[in-house]
Amino acid sequence: MLYFAYGSNLHHFQMKRRCKDSIFLKKINLKDYRLTFRSKYRAADIEHKKNSVVPGGLFEISKSDEKKLDVYEDFPVLYKKYYFYYYGKKVMTYTMINKTQFKFPTERYLNTIKQGYKDCKLDKSYLVKALKD
Repeated sequence: MLYFAYGSNLHHFQMKRRCKDSIFLKKINLKDYRLTFRSKYRAADIEHKKNSVVPGGLFEISKSDEKKLDVYEDFPVLYKKYYFYYYGKKVMTYTMINKTQFKFPTERYLNTIKQGYKDCKLDKSYLVKALKD
């Protein structure tokens, strides 16, 4: 199955450690969404926003990888699954259930995401913008 990562799972080493079957395919943009950080975990989330973009990584994952991600993402308590289509193919990602107010991420978590942006060759300006909200 296809999985869209936009937070700490962009970090290739961490993603491979968590999901041994995962294969990074390419970077893609999720249109009409924006990146933010929230909850007591200060974790990445996406929310609907017209004319906005969330850059991320498209991964091929196995069923067992999905189960591991479900545990990591605290599905279905903290995150729910969101599906969209990319060139006719169904893609899964996670989005927070409770849209609490913005909370600045911890330095450690943010560094993981920054490395993920490098790994996937994403435009860091989107990350900078998300942190200014």
